[in-house]
Amino acid sequence: MDTWGYNQRGKYAGDVDFGKDAIIDWLDFRLRFFDKYLKGLDNGLDNEPSVKIFVMGGGSGRRNRNGRLDHGGKWRYENEWPIKRTRYTEYYLLKDMGLSTSPPTENDIIGTTFIYDPNNPVPTIGANISALLYLEQTERSIDIMERTIPIMQAGALNQIERPDIFGCTQLYLPLASRQDVLSFSTPPLEEDLEVTGPISVTFWVSSSAPDTDFTAKLIDVHPPNEDYPSGYAMNISDSIMRARFHKSWEKQELLQSSKIYKLQFKLYPTSNLFTAGHMIRLDISSSNYPRFDLNPNTGEPIGHNTYTQPAKNTIYHDTSHPSHILLPIIPP
Repeated sequence: MDTWGYNQRGKYAGDVDFGKDAIIDWLDFRLRFFDKYLKGLDNGLDNEPSVKIFVMGGGSGRRNRNGRLDHGGKWRYENEWPIKRTRYTEYYLLKDMGLSTSPPTENDIIGTTFIYDPNNPVPTIGANISALLYLEQTERSIDIMERTIPIMQAGALNQIERPDIFGCTQLYLPLASRQDVLSFSTPPLEEDLEVTGPISVTFWVSSSAPDTDFTAKLIDVHPPNEDYPSGYAMNISDSIMRARFHKSWEKQELLQSSKIYKLQFKLYPTSNLFTAGHMIRLDISSSNYPRFDLNPNTGEPIGHNTYTQPAKNTIYHDTSHPSHILLPIIPP
């Protein structure tokens, strides 16, 4: 699952605990595979369904004794991937910052605008990462692996800035409070909703810059409780699109400031149970740094920019430009 990051032996990732069922013996799993297909042993492996997934969610939403959010989860067998019974459902962006299965009804062009400044990017707070490190400067003679320090924190984290995360600044506010983050949310769910499979977004956008980025982050918003009085916004999956590639990855085309463009890109597939009372949230911006490189907004060759500039970016959500996220819903 995307949120897990690289923690294969524990039952947590970041500040979120996925329950005792999350632990899997990877060595035993590999040994069974090799015993079957290298030694030819009849250990029943080929009689099991071809797909095994971990569905996150279903926990209490409280803080456990280790100080982590109890999100929960369980393993489940499936016969194929993606799952055949999936109902792919569009959740549309609305002008009141809502997220709904009903498309927008406004015939006039409606958009929400923000300013993206590459000198003040949105910091990365949790993600599926494992390799972005730096070396601790020390005079001690210790092994190099003991000196590697992660720049970002892997896994699931509450989407609130804090002093121990790279790029965060005082006052350490929720990312959703930033002017360059647009948060679209459903109302609290009336019943459990499982999202399992590939995820994609379709945005209609414009920009004052010849090139810029657009990011998307799917979030499971836990309701407030005694342990989390403001709730808990747990990152599920994210991705980014560089606008100069709006036509294709092979052919770049810079933007015209007076034109609206259609962007489509994929988020990492995942499996998460959004339980009743939770909200599905989609955060949109133009940076997620340092997980993704910054776009200087200049249109210069990538990696060879000579300056940076702010960009005035707009996401449209009307009948002619029904921006949405496509979620793979699994029937109960």
